[in-house]
Amino acid sequence: MSAASFLGIAGLVSTTGFDGLIYSTGWLVGWPVVLFLIAEPLRNLGKYTFTDVVALRLRQKPVRIAAAIGTLATVILYLIAQMVGAGGLIKLMFGLEYETAIVIVGAAMIAYVLFGGMLATTWVQIVKAGLLLSGALILALLVLARFNMNPAALFAAAAAKYGDGVLNPGKLVSNPLDTISLGMALMFGTAGLPHILMRFYTVPDAKAARKSVFYATGLIGFFYLLTFVLGFGAMVLVGPDAIKAVDKGGNMAAPLLAEFLGGTPFLGFIAAVAFATILAVVAGLTLSGAAALSHDLWVNVVRHGEASGGEELKVARVATVLLGIIAVVLGITFKGQNVAFMVSLAFAIAASGNFPALLLSIFWRRLTTAGAVSSMVFGTVATLVLIYLSPTIQVDILKHTSAWFPLKNPALLTIPLSFAIGMGVSLLSSAAPVEAGMSAHDRRMVLGD
Repeated sequence: MSAASFLGIAGLVSTTGFDGLIYSTGWLVGWPVVLFLIAEPLRNLGKYTFTDVVALRLRQKPVRIAAAIGTLATVILYLIAQMVGAGGLIKLMFGLEYETAIVIVGAAMIAYVLFGGMLATTWVQIVKAGLLLSGALILALLVLARFNMNPAALFAAAAAKYGDGVLNPGKLVSNPLDTISLGMALMFGTAGLPHILMRFYTVPDAKAARKSVFYATGLIGFFYLLTFVLGFGAMVLVGPDAIKAVDKGGNMAAPLLAEFLGGTPFLGFIAAVAFATILAVVAGLTLSGAAALSHDLWVNVVRHGEASGGEELKVARVATVLLGIIAVVLGITFKGQNVAFMVSLAFAIAASGNFPALLLSIFWRRLTTAGAVSSMVFGTVATLVLIYLSPTIQVDILKHTSAWFPLKNPALLTIPLSFAIGMGVSLLSSAAPVEAGMSAHDRRMVLGD
């Protein structure tokens, strides 16, 4: 439940109507994939990062380098979305320039992660979840109170004001291939997000991993229903034009709705909830990015597993500062983009660069080091190149009249190709040493010992 969920989906629904739900549906469907495919194996294998799992029975150095590239690409794109949401929020609350707000948020993020670490990040996630669910519920109830607690009346009011088109699909994503591609990215990207996969290391056993994902899925599903009400509430009560006047990406729909319904005090509360959400997600992302640089690259590649804990911590802190600076620069570059849409691009990288290699490394005996590396490198690089060539960058950012690649999200092409390349390269290379260690891997994955 990130800024993309709270600010982005509400904004998309408020400006485009029914189609905004494709994001919440896609993200929600991703959690059963996590529950049934990877939650238990990941916890039983007892590894810290996504890279640890893929590299467990393969050659460490090439796998860790390739996996770290995918992790960092995902983290940085996801960070951009959070920074864009935070910048718009601070600008709305305090009247600061967007660029100044981004720098302030970046500094706060760096300080929090540097001094708080995993424990503080976990607690802010817990507090954020409680605040976000309660804040969204209160806001949704205030909206429904205006329509006799009847969602149908709210939707009818939206249709009466802006036409029946707001209740029909096709306004946001009209190309069927774009729709399928976006859905695939959201669904399978959830199971490849490095900061989500790290969390399985923090629960005591496989049963707790399954239970936590089960409860999370229910709470997240409930939250997404609330964002639907918030989006249509903002459309009817605030209006798409007023929302876009404040932020052309529509990200301030929920805060503006809060101001309309409860005045400045309620706006302050909802803004605080949104900011806590951003801080929590940014902290988790920064931690996973810093872990990729310090744990995966520095300790296991550069130092060949010989680095001390203190040395790893120093590298992680330098990596945190570096990621913070990158997030600030890119957050300014992507000013005005809808944060839910930005996150979908990060999910495309996770779905193409991380998920195929992760699934193959857990369940397919014939996967080789060359196959895993090929899958991860192709998935990450191809997704980044196609995103750059897509209308997202060429038209929306660079203001060109057309784009080289027609789809806004490349997952439809890159996910199956990543699986195919990983399997094809593995079948063409020797798998004898891999299969030799597979029995112990399987036992540990199933039994946890």
